[in-house]
Amino acid sequence: MEQLVNTLVGYIWGDTLVYLALGVGLYFTIITRAVQFRYFFEMMRLLRERKESADGISSFQAFCMALSGRVGVGNIAGVATAIAAGGPGAVFWMIVMALLGGASAFIESTLAQVYKERADDQYRGGSPYYIEKGLGLKAFAVVAATVICLSYGVLVPGIQANTIAESFSTAFGLPSYITGAIVTALLGLIIFGGIKRIARVADKVVPVMAIAYVILMAIILGSNAEKIPALLQLIVSSAFGADAVFGGIVGTAIAWGVRRAVFSNVAGAGEATFSSAAAEVSHPAKQGLVQGFSVYIDTVIVCTATALMILITESYNVLPPGATSPLVEHVPGLVAGTAYTQAAVSTVFADYGSSFVAIAIFLFAFTTLMAYYYIAETTMVYLDSKLRYPILKVVLKIVFLVVVYLGSVQSVSLMWGLGDIGFGSMCYLNFVAIVLLSKPAIKVLKDYDRQKKAGLDPVFDPRVAGVDNADFWIEYSEKANKSR
Repeated sequence: MEQLVNTLVGYIWGDTLVYLALGVGLYFTIITRAVQFRYFFEMMRLLRERKESADGISSFQAFCMALSGRVGVGNIAGVATAIAAGGPGAVFWMIVMALLGGASAFIESTLAQVYKERADDQYRGGSPYYIEKGLGLKAFAVVAATVICLSYGVLVPGIQANTIAESFSTAFGLPSYITGAIVTALLGLIIFGGIKRIARVADKVVPVMAIAYVILMAIILGSNAEKIPALLQLIVSSAFGADAVFGGIVGTAIAWGVRRAVFSNVAGAGEATFSSAAAEVSHPAKQGLVQGFSVYIDTVIVCTATALMILITESYNVLPPGATSPLVEHVPGLVAGTAYTQAAVSTVFADYGSSFVAIAIFLFAFTTLMAYYYIAETTMVYLDSKLRYPILKVVLKIVFLVVVYLGSVQSVSLMWGLGDIGFGSMCYLNFVAIVLLSKPAIKVLKDYDRQKKAGLDPVFDPRVAGVDNADFWIEYSEKANKSR
């Protein structure tokens, strides 16, 4: 089974997807005139908008929900595996991918807002919705929704559950089946409460856990301050093949840096589009900007925090794929993943390091599982609008919880492999969709630019912007104009 999974991963995550992710990010950076940089301070201002309604959640809650999906196991275990395979240079390419990915995140989240609709007294939207309404390709939309539902409902959750179980076993000696049962029970209480409960939990937990993790990094870097200049030089030289030890694996560094960056921040992959659509905003570009900022938080801050902790404490080995012996072996016998991060933290907090990382992983991964369920449910709602089987939502809840428990007790390599298959498949579909829909997305951005220059708080009217099939916004703009 694992051999088959690894073979499929090799095909899906080959050079094609790596360079597609980089190319799409660069393309959107150019055509948006670097929206992720020129509107950087606007991104932070928009985070303070707390407007919500009976149907939608606030922009900040949508940001936290999306961030709970972005910030997960990929930020701890994923970064470690990137370093283990691609060396320190992989960190540089993770950051590059995040900077370019901010534009991809803006485009997809803006599109999610443009083509959203009301369903079950909630705002619903995401990649299947904009594929159907924006491209007019219903069959493509159904395929995308099916792949996303299977991925987030079955293939991807096991990674998060497995890593929680692994970290708790290392830190507390707790058997995986007990950890799995606890996580499954807690998750069941939340997902049966609906999007409002998911948003409230994410709103409270995500900012706290991200800040605590960055503080931890600052303490560890401060304890090793004299090593920082040499470390930064090592990262950059390794990224371009100039380092004597890691110069021969620059291609692997690029591939693994991009691969784990995309897996972690999911920019352009379609994951954040579902929570983006749920936000109550006056203009789609507002949520696009907020989600672009969440990519920075995920990779430039949280992933980089993990990488610097691991590298500066030399708590890593480097064994490129296909190699028979490691290029570097600082921690002999340690398996790449959460163990690298736990070892790094333990160099400063010997008695509590492993426990702290285990708790951080639980918070990161648990909120990610909440986001995964919401995505799977939204695609199920979309499919049910075509199939008319209400029982499917109940079945999804049960299947999701079963998968979470089973993921806790399976091998870590199998879980990562299944996750890579599901996630990679979604990337191909969404990258194609958002490139084809770049024209309406740019129209929305230009409309936002125009209103900002006029000193207005932008309100979107698709008729003025020249965007078709945005039915929700026609009604919204008419109400907003009457109240002005």
